[in-house]
Amino acid sequence: MRIVILGAGQVGSSVAENLVSEANDITVVDTDAGRLRKLQDRLDLRTVVGNAGHPEILERAGARDADMLLAVTQSDETNLVACKLAATMFNIPTKIARIRATDYLSHPEMFTPENFAVDTVICPEQVLTDYIAKLIEFPESLQVLEFAEGRVSLVAVRAFHGGPLVGKELQTIRKHLPNLDTRVAAIFRQDSPIIPDATTVIEVGDEVFFIAATEDIRGVMRELRRMDKPVKRVMIGGGGNIGRRLASAIESRYDVKIIEYSKPAAERLAADLGKSLVLVGDVTDEELLQTENIGEMDIYCALTNDDENNIMSSLLAKRMGARRVVALINRGSYVNLVQAGQIDIAISPAQATIGTLLAHVRQGDCVAVHSLRRGAAEALELVAHGDARSSKVVGRRIEEIDLPKGATIGAIVRTHEREGSDGKVTREHQVLIAHHDTVIEPDDHVIVFVVNKRTVPQVERLFQVSVGFL
Repeated sequence: MRIVILGAGQVGSSVAENLVSEANDITVVDTDAGRLRKLQDRLDLRTVVGNAGHPEILERAGARDADMLLAVTQSDETNLVACKLAATMFNIPTKIARIRATDYLSHPEMFTPENFAVDTVICPEQVLTDYIAKLIEFPESLQVLEFAEGRVSLVAVRAFHGGPLVGKELQTIRKHLPNLDTRVAAIFRQDSPIIPDATTVIEVGDEVFFIAATEDIRGVMRELRRMDKPVKRVMIGGGGNIGRRLASAIESRYDVKIIEYSKPAAERLAADLGKSLVLVGDVTDEELLQTENIGEMDIYCALTNDDENNIMSSLLAKRMGARRVVALINRGSYVNLVQAGQIDIAISPAQATIGTLLAHVRQGDCVAVHSLRRGAAEALELVAHGDARSSKVVGRRIEEIDLPKGATIGAIVRTHEREGSDGKVTREHQVLIAHHDTVIEPDDHVIVFVVNKRTVPQVERLFQVSVGFL
């Protein structure tokens, strides 16, 4: 696939790195020649220096032959103009734009074909906000991801000493959970993946990924690990785009304090937010944290634009008694260093948001993609099409499907249409946790866990119907 990426910042660079590794033809456009040079030194791609909103620059980037345009510059306006040019001058089939301003996002009519012609709008800040809000809702988890419009959840937890399932075989889960159906999709032990079977034994420190219907998640987690006390008090370090969005999203359910260094920005925050307490100060100020009772906080989220400040303030908060700390860290090398140490969860913004873009690049009918374990693994939601003759999955039991090594089918969401006495058709959705004898039917949404993302193309090919299917 020929893809033009506009913007070589954190999002653009991360997307380019992921897509180049999958044998796509990538061109990256940015005004910063130095940044492009560093990208080209690391990756096999083309670069063009210039303003992404200018027709001549898009022409030089190969827009006439492009299959997809990813407009992810720091400027919403540049992204919008580029998408309009891509539609009117270059006829690019798929146009995706990063939009940050809530004023634009609240007017979806702007993105229609007759206006700016954006096929898909992404807001990484909102994706991150939702991601962190889920971690606050389930404080025992390392990652919480949703599929099939929220009907299925994939959750990662750390097995702890004395946990209900530690030292026991996975087949005992059914005895522990007679009324709940779940499946352990994968286990990572000392950073190495283990494809579980019925006799696999969970050990202390294992990172366990399990999948279940969203409504059953709490019940499953209660068995897999000790439930922490419910979260009541949250402190947020940094009142930027993400800090503000998070405070706004959770302040109705939790007691929220937010620390912002800039006084004018803090005043705007206080005016915009309803119940949150806004404080002016430095997130690494030990005296301020002490005064504001950091030791009584259930969760501290370090969300400034500075990695070092986020790491230092999280370490301070943990040392001073905060029950759980979450740090936003842009540099991938930093994430790997601090994860699972004193900092409970280190989040890479690029890895948390990359799935939103990857879903549009994947082959076959891919509804959702989530990047796992800092990009090493993936979970995909794929739609099964065709019939037993044209498809390699439809009409087959899961044990009959030739999945690549390291890939497991975790769950299936099946839709049933029923016609009522009044003639109206209603749609009911059934969540099926995958077992060896589960048969896949046409139009099923299949959630696949892949421990090594190099095998993703093989999984995609499995779900593509043969030529000639109508």
